[in-house]
Amino acid sequence: MKKVSAVFWVSLFICGIVVVFGGISPDKLQTITASITGFFSDIFGWYYLLIVVLMLLFCTYLIFSRLGKIKLGKKDDEPAFSLPTWFAMLFSAGMGMGLVFWTTAEPASHAFSAPPAAEAGSGQAIKDALKYSFFHWGVHAWAVYGVVALSLAYFKFHNGYKGLISATLIPLFGKKSMSGWPGKIIDILAVVATVVGVASTLGFGSAQIKEGLVFLFNLPNTFGLQLIVLVVSTLLFIVSAWTGISRGIKYLSNINMGLGFLLMLMLFIIGPTVLILNMFTSTLGAYLTDFFNMSFRLAPLDEENRTWINNWTIFYWAWWISWSPFVGIFIARISKGRTIKEFMLGVLIVPSIVCFIFFAVFGVSALDLEQKGIALISEFPMETATFGMLAQYPLGFLMSILTIFVVAIFFITSADSATFVLGMLSTGGTLNPPSAVKIIWGVVLSAMAASVVYFGGTAGLQNVLIIAALPFSVVILLMGASFFKAARSEISTNVKRK
Repeated sequence: MKKVSAVFWVSLFICGIVVVFGGISPDKLQTITASITGFFSDIFGWYYLLIVVLMLLFCTYLIFSRLGKIKLGKKDDEPAFSLPTWFAMLFSAGMGMGLVFWTTAEPASHAFSAPPAAEAGSGQAIKDALKYSFFHWGVHAWAVYGVVALSLAYFKFHNGYKGLISATLIPLFGKKSMSGWPGKIIDILAVVATVVGVASTLGFGSAQIKEGLVFLFNLPNTFGLQLIVLVVSTLLFIVSAWTGISRGIKYLSNINMGLGFLLMLMLFIIGPTVLILNMFTSTLGAYLTDFFNMSFRLAPLDEENRTWINNWTIFYWAWWISWSPFVGIFIARISKGRTIKEFMLGVLIVPSIVCFIFFAVFGVSALDLEQKGIALISEFPMETATFGMLAQYPLGFLMSILTIFVVAIFFITSADSATFVLGMLSTGGTLNPPSAVKIIWGVVLSAMAASVVYFGGTAGLQNVLIIAALPFSVVILLMGASFFKAARSEISTNVKRK
């Protein structure tokens, strides 16, 4: 543990306070976080929307600018992973488990429970349901990841800096400042945001695994069962983390992408195939047509619509921001050797399209059942909606078992990736953090997930996410500015030499 820095101990202390407070006084913590979240959403909603659009515009600019020719590595470096494996690892770390959780629940909720604007159950509400699902899981999310990952990969592999968030800000604030406590504070912020973001997702995943087991095997629906799921999953991802990134995460990502696509293909064939194709095509057109309207929609004069935006869009933007240090570092780690143009195209486009396909297949299958009078969102908790939907189709039990496996493996790959990233941030940016450090962070992640679920369930998860995301969003903006300053200076220098 000699390599452990002050960042590790301070971050561990902060996370420990949340875990202990959540266990001792869950109601009080829930009240406090709800008050802070309400304030953040009301006062800074405009800020979340603007900065995410700004990040997307920045990523798009890089694809077409001369900066796109810069390689994320040295001149002779080649990508360590094939394109299919790279895409699988991107998707598994960046979206996987959350996607399986929300593909059924979100469209059904938008259409029949809490629509964005139209009357619940109307044709317009159903159309809006899938359109906003595309919006929340599309290029906006990946732009947030892209800015963080690009900055880290550029400074680590191209310039040889340490693999730390603070190191990416050296062009703005100087090496001395970023090597001292100002840099450590930024890295602590990144660690805490990562723990909160990943722990929240592990809470969603463990809840869905638990609900699946309850639904399929009539087990008692208790917090104790979810705790058992968390403990078992923790042991499994610690074993995976011990094997290293190139073995554990690589193989699990490929296996799970295969299982995920098998599940999706089964439902596509068994479910309302033609309706899925029609809705996918129509929704893609609506998504592109209303892209900017959705991006800037805040409804300042409509309290009901504004509440919906706070609960969904602002929550999602906060989720992606809180996940960005974890996903960004992981994406940077696996993207060495690719040009900025190739990197941005891969990060923005391919995962977004995969998300759209998953939402079309699972979401439309659920919406079709609701239209036929088979209630899902009103009869089942959000965690059970997918299993309730699959049960209405042939081979439903088999697909539900497969869903549990997919969620469990996504759980392991996400937690595995997170322990690597947290270990990296805690040990001065080393690409091979000690196994003991990764195991400690694995236990902390699971403890945080258990605590957050215990004190607030889904609402508690949303509260903590929004709180953790706000301060780190400023760091992301600084990372983008720092990269742009350094990369533009490099290009200008090379032009003068020629």
